[in-house]
Amino acid sequence: MAEALALELKGITKTFGGVVANKDVDLKVYKGEILSILGENGSGKTTLMNMVSGIYYPDSGEILVDGKSAVISSPKDAFAYKIGMIHQHFKLVDVFTATQNIVLGIKDGKFNIKAVEKKVQDITDKYGFNIDLNKKIYEMSVSEKQTVEIIKVLYRGADILILDEPTAVLTPQETRKLFDILRKMKKDGKSIIIITHKLHEVLEISDRVTILRKGEYVDTVDTKDATEQSLTEMMMGEKVDLNITREEPKNLVERLVVDNLTVIKHDGTVALDSIEFNAYGGEILGVAGISGCGQKELLESIAGLQTTTKKSSILYKPDDLGPQQLVGKTPKEIRKLGVALSFVPEDRLGMGLVGNMDIIDNMMLRSYKSGKGSFLNRKQPKSLANRIIKNLEVVTPSASTPVRQLSGGNVQKVLVGREISSEPKVLMVAYPVRGLDINSSYTIYNLLSEQKKKGTAIIFVGEDLDVLIELCDRIMVINSGKITGIVDGKTATKEEIGLLMTKSVERDDNNE
Repeated sequence: MAEALALELKGITKTFGGVVANKDVDLKVYKGEILSILGENGSGKTTLMNMVSGIYYPDSGEILVDGKSAVISSPKDAFAYKIGMIHQHFKLVDVFTATQNIVLGIKDGKFNIKAVEKKVQDITDKYGFNIDLNKKIYEMSVSEKQTVEIIKVLYRGADILILDEPTAVLTPQETRKLFDILRKMKKDGKSIIIITHKLHEVLEISDRVTILRKGEYVDTVDTKDATEQSLTEMMMGEKVDLNITREEPKNLVERLVVDNLTVIKHDGTVALDSIEFNAYGGEILGVAGISGCGQKELLESIAGLQTTTKKSSILYKPDDLGPQQLVGKTPKEIRKLGVALSFVPEDRLGMGLVGNMDIIDNMMLRSYKSGKGSFLNRKQPKSLANRIIKNLEVVTPSASTPVRQLSGGNVQKVLVGREISSEPKVLMVAYPVRGLDINSSYTIYNLLSEQKKKGTAIIFVGEDLDVLIELCDRIMVINSGKITGIVDGKTATKEEIGLLMTKSVERDDNNE
């Protein structure tokens, strides 16, 4: 590791009203290294880096770049010091191309598009980015949008790159590509800071790890000397059991019978191809697959959010009614029957919650319509909001705080907690721990296990194969819109599931 310091923080403190986000934090980042920053949700990781990138200004303390004191009061100042941050929620203009977004806001004399395109292409070639620079943002996948953000800061000359939860919405394959690129940047002398919760990725990619707890600096350790257990204990300040207790399913009750479920996309391609499976109350059915293979369409079809073909059948079997055909019913009707979908979207504030509304009002969005006349009853949603804050340890000044003021992980706790609290007969959850710290993740796993014991049929879409194997009773693997296998969670291996995820499938494109 190079000895020259690229960035140093001394005694950084930042408060928001009565909330202390960071207190006397010290940090060192060397040239040509990858430093991970770990901490629970709300521990001050993003706030600290927002001060380095000019989003916030510290109340006290000093920032040094290349050994010299730096005053960073705006992102423009940060770029002047060759610091660039790739945020968890991308800051791109959807109707612009990649190239247009990369140069947006730069005042550099006369604009020469050919010169710009050559410089951008040189960057992509140098580090191995794979992207169509003429493609518009709204046409891009999440990983492509992230690539644009990274190229954007490199174009501006960044030598210090900060990535906030860079792998939160990436597939394992996309994560590997990103890590290869980061290693090339490190070799090129760049200093890279990664904010993440994924401990196995920390151990794989970083040289050192800095741990924050409740806004304060705990320690910095060499990654080669750390383990997942040791890092977790430093994060939490106590010994933590990293095991999921999976009880044998009892008194299984058939809840869903899915037959010939087929979904055709707007462009005519097949999203789901004759899917057939059963889901039982009292078990967790895992869904594994490479991102974009039909998981989203599967859950949305059951929830009434996707149009299916005429031959498709989704039969729901509640206790108090006869079998109910969900195909053709509205999402509201399906939800009233007891089938709930908790999909943690790529844009939590854009699709899952309303950022300007407080936690109470976001609870009320779902189904609280009691009250007289035009008045809404806030008593029940307020009670639910406070219960979620307590049970999931949401870091927030109060239930009346707008959710946009919460950290990304705490936003997610609110989103997941709202769905689980409704206690439906069928609960579908997709990526429920995306972006959560290890302790919060296990809280969610335990909540799902409790719902299973109560007889709920749970369909769990996840991206961590270790968790799927440890948590789920059965695991259904989807590849290119078809089921390639259903395996027993107790005996399945990652290798077996991985082979099913990449197994070639034959399509029937004659579905009506």
